Amino acid sequence: MAFSERIASWTTTVEFPGDVTGAVGDSVTVVPVVVALAALSEVALAPVLVWFGVSQVVWGARYGVPVSVEPMKALAALAIAGSLTASGLAAAGLLAGGTLLVAGATGALGSLSRFVGQPVVRGVQLAVALVLFETALDLAATDLALAGAAIAVAALVAVLSVRASALAVVVIGAALAFAETGGISPAIPAFAFALPSPDVFFDAGTAQAAVGQLAMSVGNAAVATALLLDEYFDADATADDLATSMGAMNLLAVPLGAIPMCHGSGGVAGKYAFGARTAAANVVLGVLYLLAAVLAVGVVAAFPVAMLGVVLAAVAAQLGHTSLDTDQYALTLGVGVVGLLAGVGVAFVAGLVADHAYRRFA
Repeated sequence: MAFSERIASWTTTVEFPGDVTGAVGDSVTVVPVVVALAALSEVALAPVLVWFGVSQVVWGARYGVPVSVEPMKALAALAIAGSLTASGLAAAGLLAGGTLLVAGATGALGSLSRFVGQPVVRGVQLAVALVLFETALDLAATDLALAGAAIAVAALVAVLSVRASALAVVVIGAALAFAETGGISPAIPAFAFALPSPDVFFDAGTAQAAVGQLAMSVGNAAVATALLLDEYFDADATADDLATSMGAMNLLAVPLGAIPMCHGSGGVAGKYAFGARTAAANVVLGVLYLLAAVLAVGVVAAFPVAMLGVVLAAVAAQLGHTSLDTDQYALTLGVGVVGLLAGVGVAFVAGLVADHAYRRFA
């Protein structure tokens, strides 16, 4: 079926309200991270939102199910924490994207995923969660009263939906920013083709970040996502398929202002939990992102930093909870702590060595 025909068919097969509310399930893994990046780095929000919107629709059409599109969290966390510049973020995303494209197109991901043990992937997730949480504490400390109010809101909403708690704080923070700025200022997003300078690609920090992200992408964005898509929607999407699409997505979009993006099991689980059953959920969310890119960019600069810290803490907690699904707690914890102290790439390599030594001598 052609792309346009698929879009047309979804307008008649959309399941209300599930596909509409299901869009929210993916946004809670995206909006807090994107807002933080735009507020704390040189990343421009408008083109980022446009590419998330386009990608939601494109990959929904490609796979025909509510596939997720999320930030590459390892890279985003390092950029939010100040360890990666905007150009370093782009370079690491291009390196990771190129690697995923080659691995997926050659069918090598199956072998690679077996080489990278589950405790190491979980350890990288824990390291990213710890980096995010450290940054969250610093931001929340700028206004403890406002941070306390945000925590109260998040706790209240969490009684009904833990996933929606971070999004609720984002909505209230955006409302405060809206009141401060006095209204929206519609504007057409500007795009410009730009590649990082060659020296950024060879920077040790960029390489470390890309390696750490690949550890998460192989285990979470490809293998785990393929399993969930099959379990929830009986989708014919392999880990190699997803790696290929992630690679193509980043190589195309990052030079045009996107942040590094991936598929993710968390977003798929979120969409399903919120009721999404068809790819119409991707269209709904894609349209919302595009509207936000045109109408709501101006409020980001006024977003309360202390509330942003609470949002990041909630995202870190969710990611940290996922990391505890491991069969070697000591190794996962060790990789996480090393990642916080010495860098995600160093932790990944050290974890691989320790994991294979354990397998050989245990």
